Amino acid sequence: MVKILKCSYCGKDINPGTGMTFVKANGEIFQFCTKKCRKMKLQFKKPARKVRWTQYYGQK
Repeated sequence: MVKILKCSYCGKDINPGTGMTFVKANGEIFQFCTKKCRKMKLQFKKPARKVRWTQYYGQK
C-alpha cells in the first residue's frame, strides 16, 4: 500500500516519489511538497496560518 503524506507547511498531499523529508537535529521530522514550503517554514519562519495559499490560512 502506498502511503500519501501531508506537507508539514501547506497541508497538501504529497505523492510518492516527490517532495522532501527534513529531519532537524532534535529528531523532529518535516515533510515538504515544494521548495517554496521548505523555505517558508525553515528559512523565513512564516506561520502557515498567515499565508493565503496554505490550507491552514485563517485558522487558529
